[in-house]
Amino acid sequence: MKKLMMICTMAVIALTASAQKFALLDMEYILKNIPAYERANEQLNQVSKKWQAEVDALNTEAGTMYKNYQNEVVFLSQEQKKDKQEAIMKKEKEASDLKKKYFGPEGELFKKRESLMSPIQEEIYNAVKEISELRGYSLVLDRANQSAGIIFGSPSIDISNEVLQKLGYSN
Repeated sequence: MKKLMMICTMAVIALTASAQKFALLDMEYILKNIPAYERANEQLNQVSKKWQAEVDALNTEAGTMYKNYQNEVVFLSQEQKKDKQEAIMKKEKEASDLKKKYFGPEGELFKKRESLMSPIQEEIYNAVKEISELRGYSLVLDRANQSAGIIFGSPSIDISNEVLQKLGYSN
């Protein structure tokens, strides 16, 4: 029994000796306080709306072509039906391809977002890294990230304002 108590005591001492320092930050709060991020978001919204309007216009055109085809189908020859169907399918494919080009996984919106957001994210990462190295934090968690599973975090370990100051934005 004494031996077990001694082992438990040693384990607790060992764990305490290697205790790590942690910090929290709120990425949403940080991003909301960086004007460049807000401008980049606005740019992305504008270009996204413009591109969506182009895709919608093609879809509307395809829909109109289909309605016209339905109204005329009884008067058309087999060859004319086939031509109209092919034209409709071509227009639908054109709309689908344009949507994929703009909004697909490797599309223009993804590339634009990457080019606008990467420099901001890199700056934040470097600021967090510097603060972590200076203060000896082993781990910094984002409290804004719902998947992190943080239920409570003491405001005393939140470094969000410090990160903003490091980036040149006082708050």
